[in-house]
This record gives sequence, structure tokens and C-alpha cells, in this order.
Amino acid sequence: MTRRKRDANSANENGGTLVEQAMALVRRDIVTGHFAPNDRLGVHALAERYEIGTTPVREALTRLCTTGFVVAIEQKGFRVSDLNRADLEDLVHTREIVETAALRMAMRNGDDQWEAGIIAALHRLAKFTAGHGPRAFEAAPADYDEIHKAFHTALISACGSPRLVRLYEGLYDQTFRYRSFLMSKDVRLRTVGHEHRTIAELAIKRDAEAACAALASHLRSLLDI
Repeated sequence: MTRRKRDANSANENGGTLVEQAMALVRRDIVTGHFAPNDRLGVHALAERYEIGTTPVREALTRLCTTGFVVAIEQKGFRVSDLNRADLEDLVHTREIVETAALRMAMRNGDDQWEAGIIAALHRLAKFTAGHGPRAFEAAPADYDEIHKAFHTALISACGSPRLVRLYEGLYDQTFRYRSFLMSKDVRLRTVGHEHRTIAELAIKRDAEAACAALASHLRSLLDI
């Protein structure tokens, strides 16, 4: 039995796992710039690249259309979604509303475990940046994505609303794609470690107004690049 046939059978038996794997791989390649805005995404080419059957790949692309990463072309397959200033402004504004609301809720509900989670995520982020130098993001964007997202997730993890967290996660993923693209093109890189520390400290102190203001400023900084 060939690898492709094994993949096809696996998709029938455990399609969700293969679809999720394909979604993660396509998303990674979009975020890291392997696929540029408006690039065509051929199902068969992706199946060969990831060694996954065409059925889960097609389903993955269909699902990614709901996340803002992929666009379906009528009768012509799929392409990577475009990037533009108006969409970025809308995205950052929406994320600011969602994430600051979730942070306020988390500061009301958070306990010692929540605080410890923030401190641990901040330490991991600082350690990664120190290990890779001032251009840490460019050195390993996919790794930075995971660690940076974990920090922001830790901040709102005690909000008590799984739906709000899922909404934030989708917005984060789309925002990170813009940051990845812009950082790869713009030489005016800057470190934001002090911003992360400030947000974490204010959140743990339960200074809601200052913490949310710092978080909003941090999010809007993407528009200044």
C-alpha cells in the first residue's frame, strides 16, 4: 500500500486529525511567508508537499477560508488572502476590543495560578528573545509565534469565556500574519520585551485601566511599522 493510499484511508478513519494537521501546515507556510499574498494554493501540490491525501488538504483549505488566511476562488480552487492597510486597521481595532475586554475579566477572576502562568509565559518569551538576539522574530518566526501567542493567551486565560478566547485566537493568528510579513520587509525592527513586562506587571497588580491601555498601545504598534 502506498503512502498516498495510507493517507487516504487514514483520512476516512480519522479525518479530523489529518485535516487539522494540514490546516496547521498551510497556516505555518502562509504566516512564515512561504506562500505570498494571492498565491494560488493547489490541492495536489499541497498534498505532495505535506504527504497528506488530497481529501484532508481540500477540507483544510475550506476551513481556512473562515479564518481569513485563504480565499476560495469560484470553480478555480483556493488562493492566499491578500494583505492591505484597511484590513489591518480593522483587525487591530477588533483585536483591541476583544483582548482588552478579556483582560479585564481575567483580572477580576484571576488567582495565583493565573498569575504564575503569566510569569512563566513572560519568562519563556524573554528567554527565547535573549537566545536569538534582537532579530529573534526573523530568526524563527514560527517558534516565536508559538511563544508570543502563549503569553497573550496567558493574560486572558482566566476571563471565564471560552468563546472570547477562541475569538481572540483567530484574531491573533491573522494579526501575526501581518506582523510576519511586515517584519520580513521592514528594517526598522524594534524590541517589545519591555512592553510585555509592563503589561504583565500591571495585570498582576490588577490595575485594569493601565493594563488595558498598555495592551492596546502594544497592539496598535503594528500600525506604526
